[in-house]
Amino acid sequence: MARHLTATLYDTKSRRRRRHLQGRAGAGIALKRTEASDPCRSAEYIRNANNKSRANRPKVAEILAHTAYPDTIWKLTPTQSGQLPVASTRGGPIKIDWEVHGHGDIKLVVSEHLVLEQSRADGLWIMGLGSHKSSWQRQTLCFGHEEGDKYSSLIFDNRGMGKSDKPLMRYSTSEMAKDVLELVDHLGWTKERQLHITGVSMGGMIAQELGLLIPNRICTLNLISTAAFIKNTTTYLENLRTRIMMFVPKSLDRAVTDSAQLLFSPRWLDAPDTSPLPTSSTPLAILPPSGSYPRFTTNYERFAAQELTKRLDADGFPRRGFMMQAIAAGWHYKSPEQLGELGDRVGRERIAVVHGTEDRMISVPHGRKLIEWLGVEGVRGVVKEGVGHIFMLEEWEWHNVFLAGRFESGEALNEGVGNE
Repeated sequence: MARHLTATLYDTKSRRRRRHLQGRAGAGIALKRTEASDPCRSAEYIRNANNKSRANRPKVAEILAHTAYPDTIWKLTPTQSGQLPVASTRGGPIKIDWEVHGHGDIKLVVSEHLVLEQSRADGLWIMGLGSHKSSWQRQTLCFGHEEGDKYSSLIFDNRGMGKSDKPLMRYSTSEMAKDVLELVDHLGWTKERQLHITGVSMGGMIAQELGLLIPNRICTLNLISTAAFIKNTTTYLENLRTRIMMFVPKSLDRAVTDSAQLLFSPRWLDAPDTSPLPTSSTPLAILPPSGSYPRFTTNYERFAAQELTKRLDADGFPRRGFMMQAIAAGWHYKSPEQLGELGDRVGRERIAVVHGTEDRMISVPHGRKLIEWLGVEGVRGVVKEGVGHIFMLEEWEWHNVFLAGRFESGEALNEGVGNE
């Protein structure tokens, strides 16, 4: 029971110990904390809030009948794509399905009148447990299409999901990082300090492993809603319930609502859908027959639609692939000493950690410890009040601006400008 995927962590020995952990100011930047950020009470708090809203949320049948549902996944044409066999000497070959969006050398304006020319920022987006590469579509739209002349963005399906192979074998975050390494080598992205790596949840665990494998090739390392390892920070019964519910068969309606409750704050779920959408001016975007991508009414509806496109794809979302990935995430472990080495070798000024106080998949003490053990400071260690697990959806605007700043900062460091 030492390492489990679900988001609950640290000691269960005593309530006093939990209060001690929760009362610590922690490292990094944080807004005022409220009782919703207390990991011992947040699960009950969120369940009550969700139960009040759930009755008003549409059922699966209504989502499937929505006029926007057929266009839930945007048709964003990649500049490159393929399936690469990896792991030929590690139990493979295993085909990894990948796409690159965007194409060019970039020009970064670092400060007034200073331009860094002919610098290439290659962005690598690593997705978490049970997710497809299309989950990054807001970021793919922004960095790979709207700013595709500046960025080259790599997205892919991890082994076990989507269009990648799904072998029945022991998965680990270290092996999955080696899959990624073979992929970037195949693309020729091998220069020193070339890669901007962003990983969320299990993707952040893979990113940690990748950072230790190729530290000198990393320009920035951005770890979002992730952990060095998973431990329990709530009551034993709450932890047990959460872990069991991840694998218990349930109706599609229950599966979608439970996922929403686990991943997002109730406030965001019931807010109007304000997602960015491709338009006729978006490069390499194919519009639906109507001529425009329609909106859903709420964020919950858009999330539910995207979740349904995944769950109704039996080949792309197999139960065994999910379980193999869960094992990999659950057994991921990086000690404080290993994280110190990661910070030393990549450079702490190149690493950022972001976590939300209402994350119920990987609770906020994990993020605080990651900030502390990596030794990241100031604006590079962010604990954001009231946000759930999936920043790239719930806080997509802030998330994209924050990462754009990180990319610029990393490129400036490559040119010896600045120290952040």
